[in-house]
Amino acid sequence: MQKSYRAPNPGANRPWFIIDAKDRPLGRLAVVVANKLRAKDLPTFDPSVDAGAFVIVKNAALVKLTGNKEEQKTYQRYSGWRNGLKTFSAATMREKHPDRMIMEAVWGMLPKNNIARKMMTRLKVFASEVDGGMLAAQKPVEITL
Repeated sequence: MQKSYRAPNPGANRPWFIIDAKDRPLGRLAVVVANKLRAKDLPTFDPSVDAGAFVIVKNAALVKLTGNKEEQKTYQRYSGWRNGLKTFSAATMREKHPDRMIMEAVWGMLPKNNIARKMMTRLKVFASEVDGGMLAAQKPVEITL
């Protein structure tokens, strides 16, 4: 009898998922994406095994922010130099880098370790629609929230 179960690393057999971010609240979208990347939705979840899927998020520029977050929510970047801290509002971030809004929200929901850095490489975020022919070989499954 086996005392404990260790999920195998899926290797090249990872599934691909597409999620449409149009009119979805940012936090709720990030929870679904983070759970797919970590494989928390699988019965064989093990925090020490990287068994998550590839996730493609499309229409990142159309993600919804509730309340007054469009003007009040701030993002920060630090260059490492003196006076190198730059602060942006969510409206500015959506205009310049809408993909980073989702990337930073998902990163905040993952553990801060080497496995999480690998998980983030499997997250693909696009500001607009995705060309279906570009991802045909991966056979992605569309997820509706």
